[in-house]
Amino acid sequence: MTQARILVVDDEPFNLDIVSEYLDEMDFDLVMVESGEAAWDALCDTAQPFDLVLLDRMMPGMDGIMLLKRMKADERLAGIPVIMQTAATSPEQIREGLAAGAFYYLTKPFEGEALLTIIRSALDDMRVRRELTANLADHAHALACLGEGEFVVRSLDDARRLASFVALLGPQPETLAMGLSELLVNGVEHGNLGIDFAEKSRLRESDCWEDEIRRRLTLPEFKDRAVRMRVRKDPTRWIFEISDDGEGFDWRRFLDFDPERAFAPNGRGIALSRQLSFSSLTYIPPGNRVVVTVPREQTSE
Repeated sequence: MTQARILVVDDEPFNLDIVSEYLDEMDFDLVMVESGEAAWDALCDTAQPFDLVLLDRMMPGMDGIMLLKRMKADERLAGIPVIMQTAATSPEQIREGLAAGAFYYLTKPFEGEALLTIIRSALDDMRVRRELTANLADHAHALACLGEGEFVVRSLDDARRLASFVALLGPQPETLAMGLSELLVNGVEHGNLGIDFAEKSRLRESDCWEDEIRRRLTLPEFKDRAVRMRVRKDPTRWIFEISDDGEGFDWRRFLDFDPERAFAPNGRGIALSRQLSFSSLTYIPPGNRVVVTVPREQTSE
């Protein structure tokens, strides 16, 4: 596993020292800068790309929100996860950050364990996204003749492989792979294995989430449960229907970014997928079935 390269941006040298001390024993390549302008210069050096940005919101000159918006407008940088450090925790301020693309939040002052948990979560999400993107090229012509099909998965790895495979049907495979992966993984962990938002947060904080998934998959009460994806097309769209064997959940709480969950290490996947990956997303009560659509690939006349 390569060393994660993290850009830390804060106008207070004392805060940079704290982050450095907290992360001293971790295998990270840390780059520290004291302004938004210096951060932008570092980010533009694409010969040495970053895996993550830990960004202070309140800074003179180019503040955190301005830098974040500039990153998201640049296709070279838009995919880098950003953790926003902030003492500004009003719902309006959090919504502004979420709208700009800060899907991870850290409240100042913070403890070292909280910092590590949110960094692990963001890096894990980035790793999965890169793996999905890398897998797309392996299946370039495999789905050319598909009209309708059904697939069955049980594990997180199988869910991610399937997402990267069928995403080639859509006009934007990378974002579709991310969205389908989120929904399939949700079906495995929340639907079939009964791991809710609060429990997943605890498991991610202790860095044993995927170990617990693997353990539960071997238990008698879960061993026959599966997640199914049915794929079909109509004249203008691809339609994906994903169902699990669980009892369902209150999906309405997770359709939009909720400021109350902004500081948790998880709970943003469905909202992010709905925003970026699909033309439509509809859960069927009681919440163990979801239907999403994307346009079919445009063809030249």
